[in-house]
Amino acid sequence: MTNTREPRVHPVPILSLRPTQMTVGMREVKEKRQRWREHGKKKQSELLGTHMIPVVHGPDERYYVIDHHHLGRALHDEGIKEVLVTVVGDLRMVEREAFWGVMDNKRWVYPYDAKGERRPFRDLPKSVTDLKDDPFRSLAGEVRRMGGFAKDTTPFSEFLWADYLRRKLPRKAVDANFDKALEKAMSAAKSKDAIYLPGWCGPAQDD
Repeated sequence: MTNTREPRVHPVPILSLRPTQMTVGMREVKEKRQRWREHGKKKQSELLGTHMIPVVHGPDERYYVIDHHHLGRALHDEGIKEVLVTVVGDLRMVEREAFWGVMDNKRWVYPYDAKGERRPFRDLPKSVTDLKDDPFRSLAGEVRRMGGFAKDTTPFSEFLWADYLRRKLPRKAVDANFDKALEKAMSAAKSKDAIYLPGWCGPAQDD
């Protein structure tokens, strides 16, 4: 019997991993880098051994990252060359022309750019170094950490929140004053407009 989540016991080069999304919140990446630097060498080694990157094994023996893009980018920016991965799906038998369609059907890819617009699969980054910044993804991540909404198993849930916040706040407001934008984002997250989003935990209904 094989385990559906099969850890790779030998390290995989970070730059060989293929992203399945176009953006990350660079503010979040910087925070992960800061926390990484605060650990000693021993703790860093332990973290590398326990924080495995979930991937799909695809055509041409490539590994496609389906979560923890921020961590992968942060580790690369900190000079880490290799990580351990956990294989959550094996699609090596799928023809390359059909691969992204299958990934999309399984909700293992999110081909939307920093404006929230869907792009062709060919525009997906080839490595973590090509991931672009979406400040609304950083905003959504911070709103979740502050209790604005609950962590949810829905794939790419924080991107759904990012797109919601994108419609509520202008980007220049987020770029100009993140803390002020965060206050408005927290208020928007608690409103009934957001009730359809995963992890919504707005005010209790008055009976």
